Amino acid sequence: MTRRPIGTTAKTGEICPESGVWEVVGTPTTTAPIAKGNRMPPYGGVAVTWRLIKYA
Repeated sequence: MTRRPIGTTAKTGEICPESGVWEVVGTPTTTAPIAKGNRMPPYGGVAVTWRLIKYA
């Protein structure tokens, strides 16, 4: 099974491609654990781009 590389990005509403810790790209930022197959959430009520920073 091949993992998506650290640094992979996904946008709010897309299906999470890899379980792990994801960080919002930009400011303000936050991190969240998101499981593969879940929809990427908004942050602060707005659509954002998430970047994978650590595997689960």
